[in-house]
Amino acid sequence: MVTTDIAQISEECNAWREALRSQREEFTRMKSELQQAAAHITSKEALKDVEHYENQFDIQLANIHDLKQSIKSHNKMPALQATENDHSAADFITSGYKKLAAEYQQLRQTLHEIKSDFQRFLVNYT
Repeated sequence: MVTTDIAQISEECNAWREALRSQREEFTRMKSELQQAAAHITSKEALKDVEHYENQFDIQLANIHDLKQSIKSHNKMPALQATENDHSAADFITSGYKKLAAEYQQLRQTLHEIKSDFQRFLVNYT
């Protein structure tokens, strides 16, 4: 049973990493969209927003990278080779997984909010 749980954790970690790759591509695309839109913006207030989004995109791209690396490291831990009788290793894996799951969900929420805000910004200024 423990090895099945660990296999499921590993699969989910791989799915998270793939989803984060997709988010990285989307944020890179939005950063390019912002640069194109900024060329046509003259309002001081809107230019402050442009700077805000540039900063947010850089920060979130770094957060995506960091979480992806944490997930990758967790997924490669030797403890993932735990056997059914090695409950302490399985507990360690599970606790790390729960921490990563919370970080992943929080980042997903943050990314969603930024994307929604950015789309509203584009509608208002382009």
